[in-house]
Amino acid sequence: MIGAIAGDIIGSIYEWDSIKTKEFILFVDDCYFTDDSILTVALADSILTGKSYTENLKKFYKLYPTGGYGGNFLAWASSENSEPYNSWGNGAAMRISPAGYAYDDLEMTLHKAKEFTEVTHNHPEGVKGGEATAAAIFLARSGSSKEEISEFIVSKFKYDLSKHIDDIRPSYEFDVSSQGTVPQAIRAFIDSNDYEDAIRNAISLGGDSDTLACITGGIAQAFYGGVPDDVENKVYENLDDRLGDITREFMSKYC
Repeated sequence: MIGAIAGDIIGSIYEWDSIKTKEFILFVDDCYFTDDSILTVALADSILTGKSYTENLKKFYKLYPTGGYGGNFLAWASSENSEPYNSWGNGAAMRISPAGYAYDDLEMTLHKAKEFTEVTHNHPEGVKGGEATAAAIFLARSGSSKEEISEFIVSKFKYDLSKHIDDIRPSYEFDVSSQGTVPQAIRAFIDSNDYEDAIRNAISLGGDSDTLACITGGIAQAFYGGVPDDVENKVYENLDDRLGDITREFMSKYC
């Protein structure tokens, strides 16, 4: 989970000022947590407490109304309506990482990922993105190799993971769809050497950088057994007490 939040914070300054290089400073003074982190922590809190995730999404939106939410989510969260809005966007995948850590088998992980995703993103592509991200995290933390993770994702979700990140980068553009974000984020992890390299791969694609790095970071944390201490320290420096305390509690219990 903290790997996803770190990816969001690191990528925050590049979302609207994308780069096509892996050479950049990980944390600068302008970095900040966005809706990716806020809603990830909202899910962690629901898993820890049993609170309704729908209610928590709306609650955390009200606590952090300037988090940079997408238009559809913003309209939903600020309304009295709690019905899903058939989104195929990457917003569910970006916030799903706690589901990849909290459950003891792949079947339950997929079931809960679908449940948590469908509260807003009930379009088939939205659901697929949430499930694929959570599954990759579960497999990564359970000892599967990158080849095994890739084979499962391709077989189960029909994502194309054949292109190396260096081949994706030149023509990749800003894309908020689940199908245009999740496969690329998974490939950024597959082509990495360690956690930091995975984040650099994701952000170097350009586009929706914080979300790409958030998705990649959750998987990379699971596979590489955590995040570097300096990265963890920077995350807690950026989060406020509420978000930091929930993150610490979740990490202590599940990671």
